[in-house]
Amino acid sequence: MDATLFSLYFSALVAVYLLPGPDMALVVATGASRGVRMALVTSLGIALSRGMHVFMSGLGLAALMAAHPVLLDVVRWGGAAYLLFLAWQVLRADMRVDTTQGAEGSAASGFTRGLLTNLLNPKALMFCGLFLPQFVAPERGPVLLQFVWLGAILVAVGFAFDAIYAVLAARLSRRVRSASPFRKWLLPTVFVLLAGRLVAS
Repeated sequence: MDATLFSLYFSALVAVYLLPGPDMALVVATGASRGVRMALVTSLGIALSRGMHVFMSGLGLAALMAAHPVLLDVVRWGGAAYLLFLAWQVLRADMRVDTTQGAEGSAASGFTRGLLTNLLNPKALMFCGLFLPQFVAPERGPVLLQFVWLGAILVAVGFAFDAIYAVLAARLSRRVRSASPFRKWLLPTVFVLLAGRLVAS
Protein backbone atom coordinates (compact mmCIF):
# COMPACT_ATOMS: atom_id res chain seq x y z
CA MET A 1 0.00 0.00 0.00
CA ASP A 2 1.41 3.37 -1.01
CA ALA A 3 1.78 6.20 1.47
CA THR A 4 -1.20 8.15 0.13
CA LEU A 5 -3.62 5.24 0.43
CA PHE A 6 -2.28 4.32 3.86
CA SER A 7 -2.75 7.91 5.05
CA LEU A 8 -6.34 7.79 3.83
CA TYR A 9 -6.94 4.49 5.64
CA PHE A 10 -5.37 5.73 8.87
CA SER A 11 -7.27 9.04 8.76
CA ALA A 12 -10.55 7.20 8.21
CA LEU A 13 -9.89 5.02 11.27
CA VAL A 14 -9.08 8.06 13.41
CA ALA A 15 -12.31 9.74 12.30
CA VAL A 16 -14.32 6.60 13.14
CA TYR A 17 -12.80 6.24 16.61
CA LEU A 18 -13.33 9.93 17.39
CA LEU A 19 -17.08 9.59 16.81
CA PRO A 20 -19.16 8.56 19.85
CA GLY A 21 -20.22 4.94 19.64
CA PRO A 22 -21.03 1.87 21.75
CA ASP A 23 -17.38 0.98 22.40
CA MET A 24 -16.51 4.51 23.50
CA ALA A 25 -19.58 4.63 25.75
CA LEU A 26 -18.69 1.33 27.39
CA VAL A 27 -15.06 2.28 28.01
CA VAL A 28 -15.92 5.74 29.34
CA ALA A 29 -18.65 4.42 31.63
CA THR A 30 -16.35 1.67 32.93
CA GLY A 31 -13.51 4.12 33.50
CA ALA A 32 -15.77 6.55 35.34
CA SER A 33 -17.43 3.93 37.54
CA ARG A 34 -14.75 1.27 38.04
CA GLY A 35 -11.43 2.97 37.34
CA VAL A 36 -8.81 3.05 34.64
CA ARG A 37 -7.54 -0.50 35.23
CA MET A 38 -10.92 -2.11 34.62
CA ALA A 39 -11.55 0.15 31.62
CA LEU A 40 -8.23 -0.91 30.06
CA VAL A 41 -9.07 -4.58 30.60
CA THR A 42 -12.46 -3.96 28.97
CA SER A 43 -10.63 -2.28 26.09
CA LEU A 44 -8.53 -5.42 25.61
CA GLY A 45 -11.73 -7.45 25.27
CA ILE A 46 -13.02 -4.98 22.68
CA ALA A 47 -9.71 -5.18 20.81
CA LEU A 48 -9.90 -8.98 20.61
CA SER A 49 -13.47 -8.73 19.35
CA ARG A 50 -12.40 -6.27 16.65
CA GLY A 51 -9.73 -8.71 15.54
CA MET A 52 -12.35 -11.45 15.34
CA HIS A 53 -14.60 -9.20 13.26
CA VAL A 54 -11.74 -8.58 10.85
CA PHE A 55 -11.18 -12.32 10.58
CA MET A 56 -14.88 -13.05 10.06
CA SER A 57 -15.26 -10.32 7.46
CA GLY A 58 -12.28 -11.80 5.63
CA LEU A 59 -14.10 -15.14 5.60
CA GLY A 60 -17.17 -13.49 4.11
CA LEU A 61 -19.48 -13.65 7.14
CA ALA A 62 -20.34 -9.96 6.83
CA ALA A 63 -21.47 -10.51 3.23
CA LEU A 64 -23.50 -13.54 4.35
CA MET A 65 -25.31 -11.47 6.98
CA ALA A 66 -25.99 -8.72 4.46
CA ALA A 67 -27.53 -11.29 2.12
CA HIS A 68 -29.60 -12.90 4.89
CA PRO A 69 -31.05 -10.17 7.19
CA VAL A 70 -32.54 -12.82 9.49
CA LEU A 71 -29.03 -13.73 10.68
CA LEU A 72 -28.36 -10.07 11.32
CA ASP A 73 -31.54 -9.80 13.41
CA VAL A 74 -30.62 -12.88 15.45
CA VAL A 75 -27.24 -11.38 16.39
CA ARG A 76 -28.79 -7.97 16.99
CA TRP A 77 -31.48 -9.21 19.39
CA GLY A 78 -29.02 -11.55 21.07
CA GLY A 79 -26.67 -8.64 21.66
CA ALA A 80 -29.48 -6.49 23.08
CA ALA A 81 -30.54 -9.29 25.44
CA TYR A 82 -26.95 -9.69 26.62
CA LEU A 83 -26.62 -5.96 27.31
CA LEU A 84 -29.82 -5.96 29.37
CA PHE A 85 -28.53 -8.97 31.29
CA LEU A 86 -25.31 -7.06 32.01
CA ALA A 87 -27.30 -4.05 33.26
CA TRP A 88 -29.25 -6.29 35.65
CA GLN A 89 -26.08 -8.08 36.77
CA VAL A 90 -24.19 -4.87 37.47
CA LEU A 91 -27.10 -3.40 39.41
CA ARG A 92 -27.06 -6.41 41.73
CA ALA A 93 -23.33 -6.18 42.34
CA ASP A 94 -21.19 -3.56 43.99
CA MET A 95 -19.68 -1.25 41.36
CA ARG A 96 -16.35 -1.31 43.14
CA VAL A 97 -13.85 -4.08 42.59
CA ASP A 98 -14.65 -6.89 45.02
CA THR A 99 -11.49 -7.34 47.06
CA THR A 100 -12.66 -10.73 48.26
CA GLN A 101 -12.98 -11.95 44.67
CA GLY A 102 -9.52 -10.84 43.70
CA ALA A 103 -8.21 -8.84 40.79
CA GLU A 104 -8.06 -11.81 38.43
CA GLY A 105 -11.78 -12.56 38.62
CA SER A 106 -12.71 -8.90 38.26
CA ALA A 107 -10.38 -8.51 35.28
CA ALA A 108 -11.89 -11.57 33.63
CA SER A 109 -15.41 -10.17 33.96
CA GLY A 110 -14.34 -6.81 32.51
CA PHE A 111 -12.56 -8.49 29.62
CA THR A 112 -15.60 -10.66 28.87
CA ARG A 113 -17.92 -7.65 28.93
CA GLY A 114 -15.78 -5.82 26.41
CA LEU A 115 -15.41 -8.88 24.19
CA LEU A 116 -19.08 -9.89 24.06
CA THR A 117 -20.51 -6.37 23.92
CA ASN A 118 -18.55 -5.67 20.74
CA LEU A 119 -18.78 -9.19 19.33
CA LEU A 120 -22.59 -9.23 19.55
CA ASN A 121 -22.86 -5.90 17.75
CA PRO A 122 -23.52 -6.78 14.08
CA LYS A 123 -22.72 -3.21 13.05
CA ALA A 124 -19.08 -3.76 14.00
CA LEU A 125 -18.88 -6.81 11.73
CA MET A 126 -20.65 -5.02 8.89
CA PHE A 127 -18.25 -2.08 9.26
CA CYS A 128 -15.24 -4.35 8.80
CA GLY A 129 -16.92 -6.14 5.91
CA LEU A 130 -17.64 -2.89 4.07
CA PHE A 131 -14.64 -0.78 5.07
CA LEU A 132 -11.62 -3.07 4.75
CA PRO A 133 -12.24 -4.37 1.18
CA GLN A 134 -11.98 -0.80 -0.11
CA PHE A 135 -8.27 -0.88 0.73
CA VAL A 136 -7.56 -4.42 -0.49
CA ALA A 137 -6.40 -5.09 -4.04
CA PRO A 138 -5.25 -8.48 -5.46
CA GLU A 139 -2.45 -6.82 -7.44
CA ARG A 140 -0.78 -5.77 -4.16
CA GLY A 141 -0.28 -9.35 -2.98
CA PRO A 142 -2.18 -12.06 -1.09
CA VAL A 143 -5.58 -10.75 -0.02
CA LEU A 144 -5.47 -12.60 3.31
CA LEU A 145 -2.19 -10.94 4.28
CA GLN A 146 -3.63 -7.55 3.38
CA PHE A 147 -6.62 -8.23 5.63
CA VAL A 148 -4.27 -9.22 8.46
CA TRP A 149 -2.16 -6.08 8.04
CA LEU A 150 -5.12 -3.71 7.79
CA GLY A 151 -6.89 -5.49 10.64
CA ALA A 152 -3.86 -5.23 12.91
CA ILE A 153 -3.76 -1.48 12.33
CA LEU A 154 -7.51 -1.21 12.95
CA VAL A 155 -7.22 -3.06 16.26
CA ALA A 156 -4.12 -1.15 17.41
CA VAL A 157 -5.56 2.28 16.63
CA GLY A 158 -8.86 1.35 18.28
CA PHE A 159 -7.14 0.16 21.45
CA ALA A 160 -5.03 3.34 21.59
CA PHE A 161 -8.14 5.51 21.48
CA ASP A 162 -9.95 3.32 24.02
CA ALA A 163 -6.97 3.60 26.37
CA ILE A 164 -7.06 7.39 26.10
CA TYR A 165 -10.80 7.46 26.79
CA ALA A 166 -10.32 5.13 29.77
CA VAL A 167 -7.67 7.33 31.39
CA LEU A 168 -9.57 10.56 30.77
CA ALA A 169 -12.85 9.14 32.11
CA ALA A 170 -11.21 7.77 35.26
CA ARG A 171 -9.40 11.03 36.00
CA LEU A 172 -12.48 13.14 35.39
CA SER A 173 -14.54 10.88 37.63
CA ARG A 174 -12.06 11.28 40.48
CA ARG A 175 -12.26 15.05 40.20
CA VAL A 176 -16.04 15.23 40.10
CA ARG A 177 -16.61 14.04 43.63
CA SER A 178 -20.21 15.25 43.70
CA ALA A 179 -21.16 12.68 41.05
CA SER A 180 -19.91 9.75 43.11
CA PRO A 181 -23.35 8.73 44.48
CA PHE A 182 -24.54 8.24 40.89
CA ARG A 183 -21.53 6.30 39.64
CA LYS A 184 -23.08 2.92 40.42
CA TRP A 185 -25.94 3.74 38.01
CA LEU A 186 -23.69 4.86 35.16
CA LEU A 187 -22.63 1.49 33.75
CA PRO A 188 -26.05 -0.23 33.84
CA THR A 189 -27.64 2.86 32.29
CA VAL A 190 -25.13 2.71 29.43
CA PHE A 191 -25.91 -0.98 28.91
CA VAL A 192 -29.65 -0.29 28.70
CA LEU A 193 -29.11 2.61 26.26
CA LEU A 194 -26.82 0.47 24.10
CA ALA A 195 -29.41 -2.30 24.05
CA GLY A 196 -32.07 0.15 22.91
CA ARG A 197 -29.75 1.55 20.26
CA LEU A 198 -29.00 -1.94 18.97
CA VAL A 199 -32.68 -2.89 18.74
CA ALA A 200 -33.66 0.39 17.05
CA SER A 201 -30.83 0.30 14.51
